[in-house]
Amino acid sequence: MSRPWEADPRAELRRRIGKPPIELGVTKATPDCPDIWELDNGDIAVIGRDATDAYRDRLPAGVSMSADERLVVIPRIVLTAAKPEIPDA
Repeated sequence: MSRPWEADPRAELRRRIGKPPIELGVTKATPDCPDIWELDNGDIAVIGRDATDAYRDRLPAGVSMSADERLVVIPRIVLTAAKPEIPDA
């Protein structure tokens, strides 16, 4: 049985959504930069800390992760800075 949605690994990063991480003070110009990007197919890529192992066994009812999925944590300021660029619908 196939899933209704799959990530397309051929999609390219098109544009950052929100402000650059260095401008938000969540990085020091190193490779560890939490970020949000729109892909050229319209999907969203989130760069953050992999916290899958910390959360997998304590997900709320109705929330699940497949073996090939990861729970990623980003600083709140990264998402709130991106909010003006995220469509309502």
